[in-house]
Amino acid sequence: MTSEDVDREFLRAYDKASTTSKKFPPDIMLKLYAYYKQATEHTRAYIPSGDSEVKNAFKLNALLQVKDMSQLEAKKAYIELVKKIILDK
Repeated sequence: MTSEDVDREFLRAYDKASTTSKKFPPDIMLKLYAYYKQATEHTRAYIPSGDSEVKNAFKLNALLQVKDMSQLEAKKAYIELVKKIILDK
């Protein structure tokens, strides 16, 4: 699979995750958030803002867990998680 294929599949997965009516537990939402941020921004110094301190702490923890992933790895992880939770594959 080429990086262009991964990019296309990542965009499809993002669209599915963004438009689904399914509700997910907080741990899944945090994984999706962290993979997405790592895949699109790939920044190690990113500090979430705009939410409560507790919510920001959970987001920061999720980001720290994926900080060593490449953007490609994060995209693939995001795709696989979406397949698992939305497409049930």
